[in-house]
Amino acid sequence: MPRFTFRLPDIGEGIAEAEVVAWHVKVGDRVEEDQQVADMMTDKATVEMESPVSGTVVELAGEVGDLVPIGSALMVVETDGEVAVEPEPEATVDAAGMAVEPVPVSEAVEEQIEAENPGVEEVVAPSPAVHSAPVAEQPSDAPATMGETDRAVLASPAVRQRAKDLGVDLAQVKADGDRVRHADLDAFLRYGSGQGYHAPHASRAREDVPVKVIGMRRRIAENMAASKRAIPHFTYVDEIDVTALEAMRADLNANRGARPKLTMLPFLIVAICRTLPDFPLLNAHYDDEAGVVTRHGRVHMGMATQTDAGLMVPVLRDAQDKNVWQLASEITRLADAARTGKAKSEQLSGSTITVTSLGPLGGIATTPVINKPEVAIIGPNKIVERPVFLGEDIVRAKLMNLSISCDHRVVDGWDAASYVQAVKKLLETPALLFAA
Repeated sequence: MPRFTFRLPDIGEGIAEAEVVAWHVKVGDRVEEDQQVADMMTDKATVEMESPVSGTVVELAGEVGDLVPIGSALMVVETDGEVAVEPEPEATVDAAGMAVEPVPVSEAVEEQIEAENPGVEEVVAPSPAVHSAPVAEQPSDAPATMGETDRAVLASPAVRQRAKDLGVDLAQVKADGDRVRHADLDAFLRYGSGQGYHAPHASRAREDVPVKVIGMRRRIAENMAASKRAIPHFTYVDEIDVTALEAMRADLNANRGARPKLTMLPFLIVAICRTLPDFPLLNAHYDDEAGVVTRHGRVHMGMATQTDAGLMVPVLRDAQDKNVWQLASEITRLADAARTGKAKSEQLSGSTITVTSLGPLGGIATTPVINKPEVAIIGPNKIVERPVFLGEDIVRAKLMNLSISCDHRVVDGWDAASYVQAVKKLLETPALLFAA
C-alpha cells in the first residue's frame, strides 16, 4: 500500500527543532485525517500535531524526549488510497501574483535601441514586461527612477559603471559635450552635495555566512550558558587610585634586569591572594547537586586568556606562594601555551578563583561571567588619568575600576564590597603588598 511521510512543519519563526513530549498513537494504530498524533514542544510553546491523512502508522520519529528537526519525518502512514504527493516548492511570483520567468531581449529590440541612440558606447536594455501581469500606468509628471533616466544619457561603460557604484543618476550630471565623462562625474561629486547628493557608505553588503558552532567555541558556549543558567550573578564595581602603584611598577620595570616586564596583573594577583584568607567564601567551589561549598586553602588562579580558538582559562597554581616576578613569568608562560595550543589539560582545569582582564581595552566597567563551579571572578578595567581633589588641591591621578562578579547563593553583596575594599587598600598603598 502507498505510504505518506508526515514531516514536522515550520511551527515558529527561528525554530530549528522541537522535542517530542507526548505520542498519542503508536506503530500499528489506525489514524484518521486531522486526528491528534503528537505534542511537540519548542522553547516557546507546545504544539499539537494532527495527521494530514488517514491510514495505519508504520513509523514514528523516536521516543518521548527526542529532538526532531523541522522538515524531517515525524510519522510515516500507510494510506488507504492513492499515494499522497508532498507539495512542491511554490513558484516564484511577482507582486501581482503572476509567475515570473526571465524574458530574453530579442536582437530586433537591441537593434532598435541602438538605432534610437546613435553613438552610445553602452546602453542598458529595458526590463522585459511580465506577461499577463497588469501594470498601472505611471503619471506623466511622476519622477523617473535612477535606472530609467540614465538610460538615455550617453556615457562610456566605465563612466556608467562608476556612476552605478557611487549611486549617482547620470541624468543629474551636467555633461561638457555630447556625453558624460569622468571629469563631469568628478565635478558633480565635488559640488553635488549642496544639491542633496550624499555619497553612499564605502562598505558593501555581504552574503550571510552560516558558521557551525563546534570544538572549542561550542564548549565555551556550553560552559557560559551553564554558568548563566545555574548561577545567580551579581556584580560590584569600585574605583581604585593606582597612581602610587603605577609609579612603583615603573621603578621596578626600570630596574628589572633580565626579569620579565611587570604589568598590573601580578600586583593584582598578590593583592587578591593576600586578602582571601579573611574572605575564604570567595576562594571556593559550589557543588549544586550535593549542596556543598568547598572553601579552598590554596589559590589556584584562573586567568581568562583570549586565543584564536576562543577564550581559555589556564591555571596559575599556588599563586599565594609567588612574588610579582614569579607571577609575571608564570602568566607569560601559561598565556603563550594557551595561545599556541600547547596547554595541557591539567593546565586548563582546577582553578579556585579567576581573574579576567582586557588590558588597555578594559573599558569603564565589566560584568564578567563566573567560571563554574567557582563563586567569584575579578576583572580589572582600563587605567585612566583624571583630575581629583586632594584636600584643597586638584591633582592628576591614575584611576582604575575593579569589577567582581559573585554567586549570590554563596556570597552576599556586603561580602563582595568588603573584599574589594580590602584589595583596594593594598593597591592604593602598594608598600603593603610587600609587607610581612
